[in-house]
Amino acid sequence: MPIPSLKEQFAALIAAPSVSCTQPGWDQSNRAVIELLAGWLGELGFACETPEVAPGKFNLLAVYGSGPGGLVLAGHSDTVPYDAGLWTSDPLRLREADDRWYGLGSCDMKGFFALVIEAVRTLLDQPFLQPLLILATCDEESSMSGARALAAAGQPLGRAALIGEPTGLRPVRLHKGIMMERLDILGQSGHSSNPAYGHSALEAMHAAMGELLALRREWQAEFNNPLFDVPGPTLNLGCIHGGDNPNRICGQCALEFDLRPLPGMDPAQLRTAIRQRLQPLAEQHRVNIELAPIFPSVPAFEQAADSELVQLAERLTGHAAHAVAFATEAPYLQQLGCQTLILGPGDIACAHQPDEYLALARIEPTVQLLRRMIEHYCLQPARA
Repeated sequence: MPIPSLKEQFAALIAAPSVSCTQPGWDQSNRAVIELLAGWLGELGFACETPEVAPGKFNLLAVYGSGPGGLVLAGHSDTVPYDAGLWTSDPLRLREADDRWYGLGSCDMKGFFALVIEAVRTLLDQPFLQPLLILATCDEESSMSGARALAAAGQPLGRAALIGEPTGLRPVRLHKGIMMERLDILGQSGHSSNPAYGHSALEAMHAAMGELLALRREWQAEFNNPLFDVPGPTLNLGCIHGGDNPNRICGQCALEFDLRPLPGMDPAQLRTAIRQRLQPLAEQHRVNIELAPIFPSVPAFEQAADSELVQLAERLTGHAAHAVAFATEAPYLQQLGCQTLILGPGDIACAHQPDEYLALARIEPTVQLLRRMIEHYCLQPARA
């Protein structure tokens, strides 16, 4: 069966819903996307594995060639939720206008896989001296369970891995981590006419927030990386819930916050520091304080500036590798022994937005870049 054209592949990938979300009403299987990619790559001679990571959630690992080394071209098969009413057209239908292809996942990032196929299909008449691996993961936009499962399995991948997240075709070798944490305080409710009737969880939370902001100031004074636009770690107090009526002492209060550490900052140590600062408050206010992650933390990521992959990408793109604030699956591929880089055709400014798009002017440069990467890592002898 002939492989569809590039535009037909884009359209088919966009038309296959694959939202991942922490809200069950939005969350969907990515099976259709994985089956499309496995079918096309199988026709090209790739050996495809599609392990089920969780019910209805699949990874794809497609391999062409054999042996150690080689290149991994990676990305995620899921998208964020969307508000169809804010889109100019159907988010699940490819629309061409203004020299752009519009559709959910065109930029972030199902469209990247169609560009990978376009790049490799003209090279398959040459002997692959090292393997090419194409990796599509599930649930990057929520739990990153696909990448976590891959890292936990410990199966070695290629010598280098390129993740096609939207970077405007500028290489990215650093990003911050993400910790999303929840602080629960349990006090004692009571009649507000007498403070002795209870222990206010809300007043304890007020003090706890002060300690969190104090820690933020200390961390920002201690840790700094000028490669980032925001050079220090950030801590955002995102949402708070507590109490039920003005005339009751607040018995329960919960705070959810976001902490973005720099490379070199260990999430476990940060969590320990927070607990140590909050324990005296629990005793002082006679409340119970619990801190727990909402999701498992995503580590910060850094690939050495002098690594082969970074230097090759800088030479091919004409841009110096830089740092970004958003997180990716890069740390998990790095754990498997790959030199890892983030480099893709989309723009982060339109990711997760209505009318997400990929500029048509980015297509040919991306295809040529991928071909050069494949030639370097797969068609040439392995370097010592």
